[in-house]
Amino acid sequence: MSNVRVRFAPSPTGDPHVGNIRTALFNYLYARHTGGKFIIRIEDTDQVRLKEGSDQAIYDSLRWLGIHWDEGPDVGGPHTPYRQSERLDLYKKHALELVEKGMAYYCFCSAERLDNMRKLQETAKKAPMYDRRCLELTKEEVQEKLAAGESCVIRLKVPREKTTEFDDLIRGKVSFENSVVDDQVLIKSDGFPTYHMACVVDDHYMDITHVIRAEEWISSTPKHVILYNAFGWNPPKFAHAPMVLAPDRSKLSKRHGATGVKQFKELGYLPEALVNFLAFLGWAPQDEREIFSLEELAKEFEIERVNKSGAIFDMNKLEWYNGYYIRHIETADLARRILPFLERAGMQVEYSDYLGECVGLVQERMKTLLEAPELLGFFFEAPDYDKELLIPKKSDVETTKLALQKCYDVLKKLTDWSHDPMDQKLRAAATELGIKAGQILWPLRAALTGKSASPGAFEVALVLGKEEVLERLQRALLKVC
Repeated sequence: MSNVRVRFAPSPTGDPHVGNIRTALFNYLYARHTGGKFIIRIEDTDQVRLKEGSDQAIYDSLRWLGIHWDEGPDVGGPHTPYRQSERLDLYKKHALELVEKGMAYYCFCSAERLDNMRKLQETAKKAPMYDRRCLELTKEEVQEKLAAGESCVIRLKVPREKTTEFDDLIRGKVSFENSVVDDQVLIKSDGFPTYHMACVVDDHYMDITHVIRAEEWISSTPKHVILYNAFGWNPPKFAHAPMVLAPDRSKLSKRHGATGVKQFKELGYLPEALVNFLAFLGWAPQDEREIFSLEELAKEFEIERVNKSGAIFDMNKLEWYNGYYIRHIETADLARRILPFLERAGMQVEYSDYLGECVGLVQERMKTLLEAPELLGFFFEAPDYDKELLIPKKSDVETTKLALQKCYDVLKKLTDWSHDPMDQKLRAAATELGIKAGQILWPLRAALTGKSASPGAFEVALVLGKEEVLERLQRALLKVC
């Protein structure tokens, strides 16, 4: 299987969608599983929809996820160029070859005529298809129109009386009656190829052995098979992965929230979590495991284990994966990954052992890196809060004032700044005041963090240090006086 060659062929029209990246991941995993090659090809033939910088966004997203390619526009390879806009002569040459063979023809119909034709077909409840008006033109008429410079396209002449079949590695045998396959455009009026033409020509010349793509392209496959047959080429093996669906089972789109890889990165999701999550959108391993590294996924990935039914994009499941990976990576690594989010929140923080200690206290609580500024802010700046936060349930201002003052006195005299002596002294102080331990520990923790939910008072105090703890207790006392 080492001769396997698969490709990911995105259009540079914006931030890569997670559905497209799932397709890239499946191709990558199959290549690595079989010892084959993974190729990137930029399909930029739709000049109207191109967005500057999108190709770089594609590269950045894949590399962030740990997906690296063997050939592509930015790394080269034996089949350059890997950008379709740089291969126009090749497409035109092969389209003209089909015209010469009588397997394709020029079409001079205006956009207005085509629009009216489709409206009439829809009114008659017929499938919208080109009516082959230009197929009736004689060679002389075609030459006259070309000589006059009339705008035209080149269409494939589909053998309507036949049936086109192919074996799908996921879905089995798939069959289409050619009578419902339109005479697709191969070369547009601007000289650029359509997706169908460029895809087939490039896959042939780049020696692509397996085309793994989303289910939405399955209706295009008979067009591609017909083209392969017209050229006399052997088609690759096809595998159409299930669509990525929203929880309501509609196609996942922006209206459902974040769908771009860049968005998930900015929302604080780890690449390891997103990769693990995306791999399970339509695929399952042989056992019940849910946690896989990219390398483990490549080892386990078999195309035959990809499902036919749509895969639901469950944000709760992604959040679960993210929480798992946050809890299980090295604290120092997590601290470094958090820095950009602290900076974005306006916190001037550099990596240090102190930051690592702080992160260690909130690591279990964190679901996304975006939560870091909120969870860590009080470690770097004294919190602001209402005095009501200091008062535990079933307590009052006077009791809380006594508890805070006792905390201050005990901690100021404490010579061994460690957990057990702190715990023992403060619990003894609560007994001395005739109150419950919670009535002294809650105000302490609230004074240090300014939050109703946070790491424990002792853990926070140990990280902040004695001087800072005493200053924050003094501020708290002023609030309750």
